[in-house]
Amino acid sequence: MAKSGPIVIVEDDIDDQEIITDLLQELKVANKLVFFFKCTDAYHYLKASAQQPFVILCDINLPGMNGLDFKRQIDDDQELRQKSIPFIFFSTSDDKRIVIEAFTEMTVQGYFKKSSSIPELKKVLSVIIDYWKLSKHPNSD
Repeated sequence: MAKSGPIVIVEDDIDDQEIITDLLQELKVANKLVFFFKCTDAYHYLKASAQQPFVILCDINLPGMNGLDFKRQIDDDQELRQKSIPFIFFSTSDDKRIVIEAFTEMTVQGYFKKSSSIPELKKVLSVIIDYWKLSKHPNSD
């Protein structure tokens, strides 16, 4: 995994996009942030980009294809599976059935509930970024 690769964020709420951007800047995350409102656009980006993303942060409830179906599409694509891009669900939804489905039916590396508390949201983002900076990975630099 390219530690300097872009962070791909699939989030349809512009306010959440702005908050995530501000918090990652406060955390001094140097990675480029690439936002998508729709999973289909993010999928096309992943297919077309030669860059190895650092991590994907994806909401669950999105227009058109939802986050679960997006992850299934990535898992079904041999080329994208080989990239082994860390995939984190980052959603206001914490429905137990969805969490179980995410971990038992696909290869996700995390599921975090978006907090309405800015300090808590910052802490979660910090933990996610720090973890993947330290983690060994098939595509580590």
